Amino acid sequence: MKGTEKSSDFSDNAREGEIIDQVSVEDDNEPKTRWQKLVKFLEVQPKGDMTAAQMFLYNHDLRPVEEARRQWSWYNYVYFWIADSFNISTWQIASTGMQAPSNMNWWQTWLSVWLGYLLAGIFVSIASRVGIMYHISFPVAVRSSFGIYGSLWPVINRVVMSCIWFAVQTAIAGPTISLMLHSIFGKNLPQRIGDTISDPDLTTYQFLGIFLFWLFQLPFIWFPPHKIRHLFTVKAYVSPIAGFGFLIWTLIKCDGLGSSMHKKSGLQGGPLAWAFVESTMNALANFATLITNSPDFSRFAKKPSFSMKYLVYTISIPFCFSITSLIGILVTSAAENKYGVTYWSPLDVLERFLENYTSGNRAGVFLLSASFALAQLGTNISANSISFGTDASAILPRFLNIRRGGYICAFLALAICPWKLISSSSRFTTYLSAYSVFLSSIAGVIAADYYYVKRGYLLLPELYSATKPSDPSERSIYAFSKIGCNWRAYAAYICGILPNIVGFVGATGTHKVPIGATEVYRLNFFMGFFSAFLVYSILCYFSPIGIGMEPTKPFEKGWHEQYADVEMFEQELAGHEVHHGVERFDQNDVSLTFSRSPSEKQHMMIV
Repeated sequence: MKGTEKSSDFSDNAREGEIIDQVSVEDDNEPKTRWQKLVKFLEVQPKGDMTAAQMFLYNHDLRPVEEARRQWSWYNYVYFWIADSFNISTWQIASTGMQAPSNMNWWQTWLSVWLGYLLAGIFVSIASRVGIMYHISFPVAVRSSFGIYGSLWPVINRVVMSCIWFAVQTAIAGPTISLMLHSIFGKNLPQRIGDTISDPDLTTYQFLGIFLFWLFQLPFIWFPPHKIRHLFTVKAYVSPIAGFGFLIWTLIKCDGLGSSMHKKSGLQGGPLAWAFVESTMNALANFATLITNSPDFSRFAKKPSFSMKYLVYTISIPFCFSITSLIGILVTSAAENKYGVTYWSPLDVLERFLENYTSGNRAGVFLLSASFALAQLGTNISANSISFGTDASAILPRFLNIRRGGYICAFLALAICPWKLISSSSRFTTYLSAYSVFLSSIAGVIAADYYYVKRGYLLLPELYSATKPSDPSERSIYAFSKIGCNWRAYAAYICGILPNIVGFVGATGTHKVPIGATEVYRLNFFMGFFSAFLVYSILCYFSPIGIGMEPTKPFEKGWHEQYADVEMFEQELAGHEVHHGVERFDQNDVSLTFSRSPSEKQHMMIV
């Protein structure tokens, strides 16, 4: 094989992860097998002389976000949370609190979800700071605590969770398309479509709606994260108008709220308190993925203002989501007053409206269903598709970027039968709790590492390297060991999961477990987060890690965070005599060039 020096220039699409001219170290005249041709065709980033480890450590989708791509102002994030709050899951979580076995009244349910989303806003604010200050995504930030290669498991964990949740949100949104079709093609449309699926939780008509919504999402996966903000701006205008319109229309059709707003809770004392706690935790669990992946979006913030670091999340999240939850509760109460049934999904209420198949009802149901479809689309793209794509680009960067990862997530979503998870409100809330068990423990380790152990101190070049920039013969401070894994983080992660395992088994209904385990599991997110936080902090105190600064004792004042300037980050890596394969970057972000000079090949920083 003959080595030749080539350069690959990137256009605007290259900044989105698509390489136009691929680099090759093979002679162009050398014959290739069909397999080699296929591999070359599938590459999104050429391998060249780089090893898999080098590509895992640094690639286009993982590099710190330069100023040209940091286009999100504080109001873009407010639009984001307004848009994200108006989705079907938010309505369902609020309505579930009024169903059996909780049986809380409307104000108890609303107060519980308001508290849950306030806590969610605080946790999102905690997790997003590393992205605001250092412009890095979750797969890179997690290396600081779990290690350069130890970060693989948290990333894989979130890849799986994002894929499952993408599927669940798609299945939840399927009825929006079904209702739109029902509004257009006749009252007996569900009966005209024969049921050929032998599944108690799914009919052919329902699957048609799920499939069409899944198809509807595909074009939006194409856009890169820093441009998708426009979708949330549109959704932020459309969804609230539709939500309040739905409430007013329901109150008119159902002759007000009726006596359901005055009913007393079906529980008292201890059972009521635990029902309140469980409803609060369900609201918090709804944010489990957004808490962990918040750096994926906060890294696009224009500047680290006070409002950006604190107020945007801690105020806008509880305000927006509690208003949406209140609308959901009022709609559920009004529908219960008219139909005598407590509906946990707003789409079920719209379906009842179509029983009176007038032109006005058809138009209203169609427009509201379209608004819910848009709301669900934005939520699925932000919370799941981009998360999956970002993490996939860290696992297999040679063949995957954010865009390709998003499409793989979409295609896998249909294969896991998500309608099984949403066939009832109890299954839905059980899944939410299980979802938070694993991610809360990861979030606890990351928060302890950044806020307590390192006090905001990160060395960006070493997060992208297995060796020290100053001395390539020594390991990076984030390698921790020969295998690049921090055992303290994994010990804390397991300790964060263990308190919830027994209660989770009991929640599945397969085994009967002690009441104490069940009550611990009801606090699943708190148990996972704070158990992992405390264990990691204690382990790092008794077994200090080298972090490039003097260890800070417990309760000792000290904060070492600095706003990172990453405009010349590629030159900084190359200036540290990075091995061949690292992208060089000019200030205008017009082109990136792979450098492979013989002198660089003699000194390896990325191994």
